[in-house]
Amino acid sequence: MRPLTDDEMRLVFEKLNQYIGNNVGKLIDRKDEPHTFRLVKDRVYYLSEAMMKFASNIGRENLLSIGVCFGKFTKGGKFRLHVTCLDYLSQYAKNKVWVKTGAEMSFLYGNNVVKSGLARITDGTPQYGGVVVYSMSDAPLG
Repeated sequence: MRPLTDDEMRLVFEKLNQYIGNNVGKLIDRKDEPHTFRLVKDRVYYLSEAMMKFASNIGRENLLSIGVCFGKFTKGGKFRLHVTCLDYLSQYAKNKVWVKTGAEMSFLYGNNVVKSGLARITDGTPQYGGVVVYSMSDAPLG
């Protein structure tokens, strides 16, 4: 477990900026407890500083994961987000799309969401990219 280098941090923040915009700072400077990003075996984890202190007692070869996996660096050097960070992205997302329950399974199987499967959409949402998708069955309203 090590801190991210400047280039790695830049790549992570650029990717997060596509989805949550200027709210990236709110992930780090939280009111309850400061959080940080750490790298373990090409995977970026989001964890509190208290959890990071506990994990420092575990050897590097014995530590598999800690906190929430936000994504990983590919062999080509790109950063890819994982689905496990969706709960954190949805809190601060700029653009949100709510999918009807009938179109939810189709989306989960990897198909595109058709226009008839949309329940709600935020104003000013671009046509491509930077959208967090909600299901109508478990989406927060607001």
